[in-house]
Amino acid sequence: MAETIDPGFLPYAAGLLVLAVLAGAGLAALLFRKNKGDDGVAAAIAELSRANAELQGRLTQIANDQQSGRTELQKSMNERLDAVTKRVGDSLGEQTQRTAQSLQTLNERLALIDAAQKNISELSGEVTGLKQILSNKQARGAFGEVQLKDVIESLLPPSAFDFQHTLSTGKRPDALIILPQPPGPIAVDAKFPLEAYRNLVGATDEATKLSASRAFTADVKKHLDAIAGKYLIPGETADTALMFVPSEAVYATIHADFPDLVDHGRARKVLVVSPTTLMAILNTVRAVLRDAEMHKQAHLIQAEVGKMVDDVRRLDDRVDKLQRHFDMAVRDVSDIRISTGKIIAKGEKIAEVDLEDETPGKALPGA
Repeated sequence: MAETIDPGFLPYAAGLLVLAVLAGAGLAALLFRKNKGDDGVAAAIAELSRANAELQGRLTQIANDQQSGRTELQKSMNERLDAVTKRVGDSLGEQTQRTAQSLQTLNERLALIDAAQKNISELSGEVTGLKQILSNKQARGAFGEVQLKDVIESLLPPSAFDFQHTLSTGKRPDALIILPQPPGPIAVDAKFPLEAYRNLVGATDEATKLSASRAFTADVKKHLDAIAGKYLIPGETADTALMFVPSEAVYATIHADFPDLVDHGRARKVLVVSPTTLMAILNTVRAVLRDAEMHKQAHLIQAEVGKMVDDVRRLDDRVDKLQRHFDMAVRDVSDIRISTGKIIAKGEKIAEVDLEDETPGKALPGA
C-alpha cells in the first residue's frame, strides 16, 4: 500500500525544483558567457548569487508558511479531536445512564416477579391443602359447616342463631336460625356433593355423563330427603328447612341443569341455598327480627312516649308561667319609663328658668 503524501510537503518540493532549474540556468549562462571573457563570467556569477539569494528567501518564506500551515492544521485537528472525544464521552455517559436505569427497572420487575412467584407458590400450597381437605368426606363436611358458620355470624346477632342445637327428636342440624312463631326456627344443614359433581364435570362421553347425572341426582335427593325427615318438626321448627351448598358452581349446576331437583326440594319443603343466596335470606331474617323486636317492645315504647308527653306538658306550663312573668316585667319597665320621662321633663323645665343675679353690689371707687 502506497504511503500518503503530506500536502504540506508539495510547496517545499516545488521550491527545490525551482532552485534546481535556476541553478541549471545559472550554470548554463556561466558556461555560455565563459566563451565571451572573464567579465561575463563575473557578471554571471554575481547574477547567479543574486538569484540564489532570492531563491533562498523564497524558500525560507515557503518553509515559514509551511510551518504556520502545519501549526494551524495541528490546532484544527486537536479541536476536532477534542470535540469528537467530548461527543463520544457524552454519548457513553448517556448510554451508561440509560443502561443503569434499564437495569434498575429490570431489577424492580424481577423483584415483582419473585414476589408474584412466592405468592403463587403459597397459593399453590393452599390449593393443594384445600384439595386434600376436600378429598375427604368428613373434611368436606367440616369445611361446609365452617363456611356456614362464618356467613351466619357475619349477618345475624348472637341471639338469633344456635349451632348444633339438639331438637326434641335428638337430631342436631348444623345451624338453627331462631325466629318467633310463626314461622319458627329454621334448620340449616350443610351438604357438599363434591364427588358426584366432579364425576359429572369430568364426563367425556354421553354414557359417562348420563351415569354421572343419575348419580348426582340421587346424591342430592338423598340429602334433601334426609333434611326433610330430620329437621322439619311441626310446632317446633319452621315448615321449611335450608340445605346449604358451600359452592356457587354446584348450586348453579343444580338450578341450571337439574330443575327436577329444585322441584323435589320444594315439594319436601327444603330449599337449596349457596353462600350468596343464604346471605340474601339472612338479610331478610335480620329485618324480620328487627320488626319483631320492635313489636315486642311496643308497649315500652308507648309508655316512654306517654312520659315524654307529660314532660312536654309540664314544660309548656312552665313556659306559660315564665311568659306571664315576662309580660309583668315588661309592664313594670314601661311604667318606670313613664316615670323617668316625667322626671326628665320637669328637670328640663327647671333648667330653662332664668334666675336674677342676687349677688350684693360692689362699692363704688372713691366712696
